[in-house]
Amino acid sequence: MERRAIERSDMLYREIDRNKIFTGTAAEEDRSRMNICFVMSPGYKELEADFLKFATEKSMVGLKGHRSVGGFRASCYNAIAKESVQALIDCMQEFEKAH
Repeated sequence: MERRAIERSDMLYREIDRNKIFTGTAAEEDRSRMNICFVMSPGYKELEADFLKFATEKSMVGLKGHRSVGGFRASCYNAIAKESVQALIDCMQEFEKAH
């Protein structure tokens, strides 16, 4: 189970690190395996609501971050399939290509 948790979170962190539109909020050594937080990169902050709407249209729900902080939180609990993480990554890449 731990191996699968590491695999899922690593997939998403790799995309956040690669994608020009998104930035992780935790230092690499402090990254959570379960709750992966990220924000829009500088220069893209005005697209936050657009991404949330786009993701919701792609059936990605529950991504909105805390109301006082903003950004996004992807929860990768044990019941989440690797395919669901890949679907979020695909959504992020599609949004990046459009902007």
